[in-house]
Amino acid sequence: MNNPSVDASTARLAEQIDAILPQTQCTRCGYDGCRPYAQAIAQGSADINQCPPGGAAGIVKLADLLKTLPKPLNPANGVEKPLEVARIDEALCIGCTLCIQACPVDAILGAAKQMHTILDSWCTGCELCIAPCPVDCIRMEPVTPTRVWTTADADLARRRYGARNARLAAGKREREAMLAARSAPPRAAPANDADARKKAIIAAAIERARAQQAAARPRNLEPQSDEVRRQIADADARRARTTRSDA
Repeated sequence: MNNPSVDASTARLAEQIDAILPQTQCTRCGYDGCRPYAQAIAQGSADINQCPPGGAAGIVKLADLLKTLPKPLNPANGVEKPLEVARIDEALCIGCTLCIQACPVDAILGAAKQMHTILDSWCTGCELCIAPCPVDCIRMEPVTPTRVWTTADADLARRRYGARNARLAAGKREREAMLAARSAPPRAAPANDADARKKAIIAAAIERARAQQAAARPRNLEPQSDEVRRQIADADARRARTTRSDA
C-alpha cells in the first residue's frame, strides 16, 4: 500500500530538483525531459551527475539539496560546454517541419514548404532539431557574446515546454474526437430529406478543410516580445532577398 506522506515528500523533492535543472529538455540525462529526470532523482533511481547543460555547478546545487557529495559529470551523458544555439541555413531549408516537431520549446518558426528560422532567445541548445533534418541545414553555434544560462532562461524554457505539451495534448484529443466521429455510424435520414443530406455532406467537407488548414499552419505564434518580433522580421527580410535573387 502506498504511503501518501512518502509520495507527497517525493513530489515536493522533485519540484525542488526540477527548479535547479536548466530546463533545456535535451534528454541527455536519459529521460524525456527535466521533470522526469527530477522525479527519478527524487525516487532514487537516477544520479545527480547526468545533466551536461547543468554542468558542475548544477551537480553542486543538487548535492547541497540532497545533502550528499558532488561527483564528476557522467561522461556517458555528454560533456559540459558553453551555451550554444541552433542555426538554420535558410538557403538550404526545404520547409519539411521536422525540426519544428522536434523542438521541445517551440523555438523554431515556420510552416510546411516555407523557410524556417530559430529564435535565439528561446533556443535552449538541446540539439534535438539536428538529427531529424533531412538536408543537414542545422548547426550549433556558440552564443556571442558569450553568456551563461540563467534562471530566467530556465523559467522561460519551462513555460514554453509546458505550453507545447499542452498544445500537443489538445491536438491529440481533437484528432481522437474527429476519428471517433468519423467511425460513428451515420444517422439515418428520412428518404425524402435530400436537403439534410446535402447539408451534412457540406458540413463534413468544411470540417475536413478546417482540419487541413490547422495542420498546415504554424501553431506556436502566440503574442511575442519586441525582440522576437525583430528576429521574425529579420527572417522575413532574408527570405524576401532570397526570393528576389532566385528570380
